[in-house]
This record gives sequence, structure tokens and C-alpha cells, in this order.
Amino acid sequence: MTDDGESIGLFEPLLVSQGAKSRSRLNELAQTLAAKSAALSTSLPLPMTDAVVDLIRVTDCFYSNRIEGHMCRPLDIDRAMRGEFSAEEDIRAFQLEARAHIAAQTWIDDGGIAAEPFSVEAVCQVHKRFCELLPSGLLLVDAPDSGLPLSVEPGAIRTVGVRVGRHVAVSAGAVPRFLARIERAYRSTGQIDGILSAACGHHRLLWVHPFLDGNGRVARLVSYSALRNSIGTKSLWSLARGLARREQEYKSHLQSCDEPRRGSLDGRGSLSESALAAFVEFFLATCIEEVDFINDLVQPLKLRDRVRTWGLEQLRMGRFPPGSDALLAALVRSGRLDRAEVAILIGATDGLDRQLITALVESGIVQSDDPHSPLRLSFPIKLVDQLLPGLLPSESDVAPSMGETS
Repeated sequence: MTDDGESIGLFEPLLVSQGAKSRSRLNELAQTLAAKSAALSTSLPLPMTDAVVDLIRVTDCFYSNRIEGHMCRPLDIDRAMRGEFSAEEDIRAFQLEARAHIAAQTWIDDGGIAAEPFSVEAVCQVHKRFCELLPSGLLLVDAPDSGLPLSVEPGAIRTVGVRVGRHVAVSAGAVPRFLARIERAYRSTGQIDGILSAACGHHRLLWVHPFLDGNGRVARLVSYSALRNSIGTKSLWSLARGLARREQEYKSHLQSCDEPRRGSLDGRGSLSESALAAFVEFFLATCIEEVDFINDLVQPLKLRDRVRTWGLEQLRMGRFPPGSDALLAALVRSGRLDRAEVAILIGATDGLDRQLITALVESGIVQSDDPHSPLRLSFPIKLVDQLLPGLLPSESDVAPSMGETS
């Protein structure tokens, strides 16, 4: 790999300085995000938290891949997680990509990253975890100069130069030097700095463009990991959903952050500090919007009403035995229920409790590890429109999965 000797100062500043006019506003947003995210995590019973986390991973996966132009319908993602794949090659490829993304995020949630999120080790590990499960067709990219296909090696730094839009990334040989600077700059020094680093590091990692492909997904996963470490909550809200909903603004901010310093009042680095501050404000405001959205979506009374409305419709259509509304209401309150409590709850006799449990499990709204385990509330993809409206687009709003567009 050729190192053209680029100065590390080319992508400074890596953080918005303490003396910047915008810094107090950014600190305030970081504090708000931390407080709201912590409140959300403590507002849900643990079994329901697990159900929401499973769904948010699908949400993150759908929207992060959509930002890259890879459209895999939520139902196709759900089928992939059950090992059901389309016979159509393009759809199957995107299903495998979705499963790889969810596996990487689950690995992060399970504490897979031992090092700091923006360390060279962690960044390469995330890329490896994501890419090693991709089908071979999604690991081929065109060489910048010849147009000949190059194979992406999971976890490996690129060995050729790249251009992303108007931005010419640093030479391949310089990438390790720039990643080492990122690692030093974003070492955790406290909650607020950790949150701000998740935003600043998001752009700076993309600026370096360390891998031949997959940089966008990796940057969002690394920022997710950094936020998770700083805020201390599980995946209860989706960073990728917020960025995808404001995709043009997101990409416009990233492009602005590539611009050089705008005069003597624009920080002391080579790149514009004011552009970086504007991106951080956008990033944190987007995160706060997502926390507020999920918090409103899972408010117990609102959630109970949506679950009850859906359950009564199933009862009216003869799909559930009597007592389903009482059982679902109890699961919304606690997230979990022992099987022995069902008969008492609904006053059932003659095995009606078992019939009800079977019907609810088959519908997907209730899960159980085995025929004797407690029941827990679930949010299957096919019921998201009714139970958690707006989290994912409805099937009618999602185009069929197509071939790769970018």
C-alpha cells in the first residue's frame, strides 16, 4: 500500500473545541439525549425491553441498508432471520446482508467489542463481523481506476485509493495513521464527551474511508456502539431510522464537513469546525427525536389500547377464544406471565387457557421458549403497523427488493 505522506492535520479538528460558541448547545443536547434515553430504558419491564430490542435491530438494519440503496422489505428481513430465503437471487442477497447486519449489531449488544468503539481494533472487528456473512456478490466492487472487480476482505483496510463523490480519501497506506489518530481522539473521557465523540467520529471515520466497501454501515454501527457505551442503554431506539428519515440532510451535512476551514473564526484545524458542529447538532437532535418517538410509541396506555384493538378484532373474527383481551392487557403491563396464571386471569375451564395460549403464540404476538415456559409479549414484523405504527414503513410503501443500486 502506498502512503502519500498526508498530514494528520488534514482532518482536524476531530472534536468541537470547548471554546467554540456552539459547544454549550452541543453539551446540552448530549445531556438531554442521555437523560431521555435512560428514562426510556427504565420505563419498560425487562421482557418487553427484549421484545423492543429485537424489533429495533430489524429497524436499524432496514434503514441503514436503505441509506446505501439496498432495499430489503421488513418481511423479507424477518423471513431471513427464520432461515427462509427467496428463490430470487437479488432478494436472497439482500436478505443475507440484512441477517449479517443484525448479527453484527447483536454481537455489539452482547459486549463483543472489548476495546473502545473508535479504536482501530473495534472498527476493523465491526467490518469483519458484518462483511464475513455477506454473499460473495455483495463483496465485489469496481476498482477506482480500471473498473475491474475487486473483492472486499472482511476486516481488512483497503489497499487502493478511493473517491467518494467529490471527496478524495487519503491514500491506502495512510489509513492506519489516520485511524490511530481517531482512536486517540475518541478515547472515552466521560459521558458527554463520549456522546459528542459518537457524532464527530461518525464523519471523521467516513472521511478516512478505511474499507473498500461497507463504510457507511460500519460508521453507523460504530457510532451506535459509542452511544450505547456512553448512555448505557440497550438498542431501544434506532439511530439509522432517524438518519434515513432525514437522509438528504444527513448526506448534505456529511458533505459540508468535508469542506475546509472558513476563515480565522472557524476553528484551528484544516476542516471547518462550524460544519462539524452543525453536523453534531443535527446528529444529536435526530437521536433525541427517535428517543421521543419510541417513548411515545410504547407508552403503556397507548400500547395497551392498540394491542386491545387488535386483539378484539381477532376475537370478533373468531381467531381467538374469549379472554384474549385480559391476557394481552396483562402482558402489556408486565411483559411476561407464567402459564399457571392464565387460567386464573381469564377464569378458564376445560382447557380454554391452553387454547388461548396456542392461538396467541401462533399469531406471533406472544412468544414462549417451550410449552412450559412463561409467556412474553412480542412484536412480530407482520403486526408492526397495528402495534407500533410508524416504526417501519408498511408493506404497501416499500418497493419490492431490487438489485444493488449503489
